[in-house]
Amino acid sequence: MNDKTDDRAKGFSQPVYLDANATEPLRPAARAAMLEAADLTGNPSSVHYAGRRARAVLEDARNTVARRMGVAPLNCVFTSGGTEANVLAMHGLGQGRRFLLGRTEHDAVRKGAPDGADVAWLEVDTNGQVRLDLLEAALQAPGAPAFVCLMLANNETGVLHPLGEVARLCRQYGAHLHVDAVQAAGRMDVNVEELGADSLACSGHKMGGPKGAGALLLRGPAPRPLTPLFDGGGQEQGRRGGTQPLPAIAGLAAALCDGLDNPRDLAPLRNRIEQAARAAGAVVCAADAPRLGNTASLALPGRRAQGQLMRLDLDGVCVSAGSACSSGKVAFSHVLDAMGLGELAGQAIRVSLPWTVCEADVERFVQSYTRMAAGAGLALAR
Repeated sequence: MNDKTDDRAKGFSQPVYLDANATEPLRPAARAAMLEAADLTGNPSSVHYAGRRARAVLEDARNTVARRMGVAPLNCVFTSGGTEANVLAMHGLGQGRRFLLGRTEHDAVRKGAPDGADVAWLEVDTNGQVRLDLLEAALQAPGAPAFVCLMLANNETGVLHPLGEVARLCRQYGAHLHVDAVQAAGRMDVNVEELGADSLACSGHKMGGPKGAGALLLRGPAPRPLTPLFDGGGQEQGRRGGTQPLPAIAGLAAALCDGLDNPRDLAPLRNRIEQAARAAGAVVCAADAPRLGNTASLALPGRRAQGQLMRLDLDGVCVSAGSACSSGKVAFSHVLDAMGLGELAGQAIRVSLPWTVCEADVERFVQSYTRMAAGAGLALAR
């Protein structure tokens, strides 16, 4: 049964997609850039005419991403996505340092430290923001200089860490600050220099570009040394081997510009969802914290997240229960657990609005969620 037949069998013509934090719909500007790049035959590393044409597209994309994110072009290293960018930073820049990782980080960071590394965890408050007092105590602890990893915006709650204060503390104690900006880049202005980050990761498909391309941005006007995960053919100034996926990289750069040049304030639509969820008996997680305008984490007491997802999916509404990087599993949320929400960590769904969302999509979610919370399809939702 293909997707369209499956949709008809469920009684709706087109599902409502509200899972942008898993991946955004492809932006037309990114699609156009990808198709143009895909027509180029040359390898960017070849020195002949066809290779030089491909190299020009690659370097134009590098210059665009670097300029929009506040680094020198030679400090923009293209990767296969956000996970590789995070792991490359941890392995390539964290040698000889002890790692301080936020409790609510994505598994790409939680599991990304080199084998045998000294790893300690940074606790968060009930809003999901890092506790600055505990961060300072960890930075003061004896031992090697620290490598601090914190995301700019949380993938499950949208919560923004106070990175200005974090950066100040890291500078004071000689720590390296790595920022996972995968959920933030393209949705808000992200400038490596202004954040005070030493390195920063982003991903193309989270901003409306294609899957398969990301970037690691390194602070500073001069090229920064970076130990590669693998050498390959010495691409990316010897910092990331492998032929660059030119269409994906071109799409990443186009998506970044389109998102920043045509911003949408999605907070009013998110607030409508949260208002309806509260009326239906849900708890809005991290409601008082500064957050991305597109993200809502809704916990329905006594109702397992997996059952909620099943009920909403049957109603033609696509949402999730947190990270989309768990092989399709619906797991207990380590993010909400770190925030002290107890059993609610297994009863929460994530609604993340894409750049394409409209009021009708939101109203359809509200209707479906309200029916589910009231007990329609209760056998599935428990």
